[in-house]
Amino acid sequence: MPIEQVKVPQAGESITEATVNRWLKPDGANVALDEPLLELGTDKATQEIPAPAAGVLKIVVPEGKTVAVGTVVAEIDTQASGGRKPSESEKASGGRTPHESEKRQTTAPSPGPAATRVLNETGLTPAQVAGTGPGGRVTKGDVIRASEGRQPPESPPKPEPVAQSLKRETRQPMSQIRKRIAERLVESQNRTAALTTFNEADMSAIGALRAAYNEKFEKKHGVKLGFMSLFVKAAVEALKAYPLVNARIDGGDIVQQHFYDIGVAVSTEKGLMVPVLRDADRLGLAAIEKAIAEIAKKAREGKIAVTDLEGGTFTITNGGIFGSMLSTPILNPPQSAILGMHNITKRPVVINDEIAIRPIMYLALSYDHRIIDGREAVQFLVRIKECVESPERMLLEI
Repeated sequence: MPIEQVKVPQAGESITEATVNRWLKPDGANVALDEPLLELGTDKATQEIPAPAAGVLKIVVPEGKTVAVGTVVAEIDTQASGGRKPSESEKASGGRTPHESEKRQTTAPSPGPAATRVLNETGLTPAQVAGTGPGGRVTKGDVIRASEGRQPPESPPKPEPVAQSLKRETRQPMSQIRKRIAERLVESQNRTAALTTFNEADMSAIGALRAAYNEKFEKKHGVKLGFMSLFVKAAVEALKAYPLVNARIDGGDIVQQHFYDIGVAVSTEKGLMVPVLRDADRLGLAAIEKAIAEIAKKAREGKIAVTDLEGGTFTITNGGIFGSMLSTPILNPPQSAILGMHNITKRPVVINDEIAIRPIMYLALSYDHRIIDGREAVQFLVRIKECVESPERMLLEI
C-alpha cells in the first residue's frame, strides 16, 4: 500500500524538536497535495506543514506532543479506497463540507483506538461521523450508529457553566515559543551587564513630514509612511556613528559587525517575535515599510520562517502602540543594545525660553555595559533624538 510519510522538517541548525500545536485536518480526512495539514511550533516560530501527497490522512502524533526533528507525525495513503474527492465548495472551505466547517471550526480531538478500529472496519472517516465525546471526539458508539444509519442520542441538558470569576485557577502548558522566550529573558538578565539610559524626542518634525507627504508616499509606493521606518533609518545612522553599539561579545573577543540587520519586535498571540530587516542601511523608507508589513503579517499568521528571526545586530521595540509611557527594554543576546519607543503625548516644553505644547516621545536605550560605556550610550541616544527631531538631516545624510 503506497504510504507517504509526513515528517517534522529541519527548520534550522539550532532546532532539534517541535510541538504539534494543532491538526488542520482530522484523522481519516481526504487531503490534497500541498494542502495545510498541521501547525508545528518550535522555540522560535510556528509553521504550517503541507501535505506531501494527496490521499487519506492517518494521524500518528496527537496535538500537544513534542517530538524530534525527522519524526513521522502522520501518514497519507495515496491509494486509499472508500474515500471521495472534495467538491468545489469543500475546496473553498479547506476540504471540508459546509456542515463540517461549521462543526469543526477548531480541530476536534482524534478518535480513540476503539473508534479508529471500527472506522477502519466500516470504511467511514471521522468527517462523516457526528462526534458526541468530549470536545466533539468521535467515539466507538458514534461510528456504529453512523454505520447503521441511526442518529446519535440527544444530549442531556448541560449544567450551567461555572462563572469564570469563581474559578480559583486554571493551568495550561507553556508553548515552545513561550518557554524559549522565558529562557532567553533569564539568560539576558544573567549574562549581561544591562543598563538603560533615557531621553525624549519632539515628534513635531516627523509628524509634519508625514502629514505633508503620506498621501503621495502611499499613492506611489502602496504603503503608508510610518514612524518605524524613520526610526530604523535613525538607528542605522546612530550605529554608523557609534559602531560599538552594533558590536557583540564572543567569548573574550569584541566582534565588530559592519552590516546593519535591524530586528523589529512584533507582538503576536503566541508571544513576542523579532523578525530581522537584512541590510537595513541599503533600504529606502518605502522598502523598509513594505518589509516591516510583510514580516509582521507572517509573524502574526504563524507563517514566519526561522531564518526570518535569526541574526540581527540591533533591535527596536515599540511599547507605545500599547500605551507604554516608559520602559526598560531587555537585551536580545548576543546583541549589545536595544532601543525602546513609547507613546506620543502632548507635553509642555521650554523652547526659546517660552513654554510650548509639543508631541513628545520618551526613548530608552538598554545596553550591555561590558562593551558599551555610558558616554557612548548617551551619545548614541542623542544621535537618535537629533535624527528624529530633524529628519531632513538624516535623509540628506548630513
